[in-house]
Amino acid sequence: MAPVVSSLDPNKGPIAGGTAVTINGSGFTGVTAVKFGTVSASFTVISTSQIIATSPAGSGTVNVTVVATSGTSNGFAYAYVAIPVLSSLAPGRGPTSGGNTVIVTGTNLSAATSVQFNTSPAVITGNSATQVTVTAPAAPAAPAVVTVTTAGGASNPLPYFYIPAPTISLLSPDKGPLSAGNTVTITGSNLTLTSTVRFGATAATGVTVDSDSQVIANAPSGSGSVTVTVTTPGGTSTPGPGTAYYTYLVAPAVSSLNPSSGPALGGTTVTLTGSGLTFADEVRFGSVPVPFTAVSDTQIIAVAPGGAPGTVTVVVRTPAGTSSGIPYQYVT
Repeated sequence: MAPVVSSLDPNKGPIAGGTAVTINGSGFTGVTAVKFGTVSASFTVISTSQIIATSPAGSGTVNVTVVATSGTSNGFAYAYVAIPVLSSLAPGRGPTSGGNTVIVTGTNLSAATSVQFNTSPAVITGNSATQVTVTAPAAPAAPAVVTVTTAGGASNPLPYFYIPAPTISLLSPDKGPLSAGNTVTITGSNLTLTSTVRFGATAATGVTVDSDSQVIANAPSGSGSVTVTVTTPGGTSTPGPGTAYYTYLVAPAVSSLNPSSGPALGGTTVTLTGSGLTFADEVRFGSVPVPFTAVSDTQIIAVAPGGAPGTVTVVVRTPAGTSSGIPYQYVT
């Protein structure tokens, strides 16, 4: 009775050949040849029901047959698969924590069995002849090579870069007006690839990367105290202890001076009453900065300097801006 082939394992392999194929069936006695299409393959008869053959080079789909002294078996399909070729990764970089989606584009990618980032396997979430969608594994901050393996073999490698997460250590200034446009210098690490800076949930404008440790951005309008974050391909920063918060301040206002006049020699203690005065960084009588103490958000005590007889304007400056002036009179 002629031999019978019931299955092949595997039933596909690379066009270069060299795949060990287990042929299962019956009547494998007196075997003289194993053929992939018309091409003879090297083989070893394991038993009357099993042969191991090495696929020769080939293309397309061919029938595998076993030739014995008792006759030739039925044919069983074996498919030659072209080697996968990669052309791009999108994105080509990501966080060391992994978990981001990467689309691998190329040709001959159907039925991918694995996608490796160096030696770490990625989770395959989608697959077609031209694309494999994966979830990147975690890895240290360094370049990695990505390869795709199918029945046709392993692809060419493409580089993928693991980027460390950005950090923020300092904001300067860390306070500003409710209105947009205040220029803030952000100091930290791993900032080179910054794509977005956010004050709370609102994106900043005018983002400029000065170096890996410094980014400049224009604060958006806002209120209260908000967390400032930086986003790069390495992820989004997390706030450090007290260093990544930005406080929006109302503009300072001065409503009265007590007294509102004093001797030209100066030295008068003057109480300034108003609002938004807590973070005052300068009090001026005319053009002269004076020593002062911010007692509360509504009161500052300052010492008037000497001045020529006449009237000068008193102003208070905070990170939110400079108050409108209120007159102080020097008398002889």
